[in-house]
Amino acid sequence: MSFADWDLLKYMANIVDILLVWFVIYKAIGYIRGTKAVQLLKGIFVILIIKFASDVFGLNTLGWIMEQAITWGFLAIIIIFQPEFRRALEQLGRGRLFSRSASNEEENEAKMVEAIIKATDYMAKRRIGALISIERETGMSDYIETGIQLDSKISSELLINIFIPNTPLHDGAVILQKGHVAAAACYLPLSESPFISKELGTRHRAALGISEVTDSITVIVSEETGNISLTKNAELYRDVSIDHLRELLESEFLAHAKANSTTSTRWNWRVKKDG
Repeated sequence: MSFADWDLLKYMANIVDILLVWFVIYKAIGYIRGTKAVQLLKGIFVILIIKFASDVFGLNTLGWIMEQAITWGFLAIIIIFQPEFRRALEQLGRGRLFSRSASNEEENEAKMVEAIIKATDYMAKRRIGALISIERETGMSDYIETGIQLDSKISSELLINIFIPNTPLHDGAVILQKGHVAAAACYLPLSESPFISKELGTRHRAALGISEVTDSITVIVSEETGNISLTKNAELYRDVSIDHLRELLESEFLAHAKANSTTSTRWNWRVKKDG
């Protein structure tokens, strides 16, 4: 083997080494995202910035304190986060460490769908009006700011309590964002479409309006009839059964269900479309 070939192999090995390091860092960040370790990382960055600034400006005492914090901080991290390290090693032994992010996301979406189904079924049977909009690719921060910020975990009990009549958060829409209840009592833009049935009220117009300007999916429960409706891509689908609603939400938000979705599901979307 010539020296040129040997140098090429070294360069390729260095490139692979760098890519593997970045991959591990990326997966590690995905693993700790949403945990208390994120706050720890922020604190470490602050300490490093202070240490750098103290070296630049000659702040010897402050620099010495930061150096001690860095020296002994890693031992403290190991002690404080011992349960997290143990869980990570267990998952690594099972081969599940790097699949955690994807499985967690799917699990959260499954919980979201289940919470919406349970809450919608409960409210439809009791004719409790509701308006639940689910953010997708298009951001809904402007509409979230019009309501009361919650940033709470999704549960059917919370959704039901929000829409109980004569409560402060009853009027307006609930917006779900990234697996959380972002806000309640939000104002959504009303559709001005002339093709909306005259018997439909503000909730349906708001649901259709938000679907015209975003790619969100919105579930509506009529206070007058208890019927369930749904909007998507500027189209309104009325009188959706609870089983059909589950099928549609799972086909939209659960990866495994998307792969198994059939043409009959898409046909049912069209059948339920409001003329």
